Amino acid sequence: MKKVICNVEYDTDASDLIQKKTFGAFGDPQGFEESLYKTQGGKLFLYVNGGADSKYPEPAIKRMSSAKAAEWQNA
Repeated sequence: MKKVICNVEYDTDASDLIQKKTFGAFGDPQGFEESLYKTQGGKLFLYVNGGADSKYPEPAIKRMSSAKAAEWQNA
């Protein structure tokens, strides 16, 4: 998935996956995934996707600061 935020392109195919968290079982309408990525330029972002009844019913990209990414990783 690609998304431009504040003139910066975030692309899951061109970035490095750092960590993925899965909540719920495959096919669970309330289940979702959060994947932390790092761009070639060092920007961090979270790719989220989930079932129809989850907090991420549509795929999205959310940029993250280093502090927020560290907090997410340790949660």
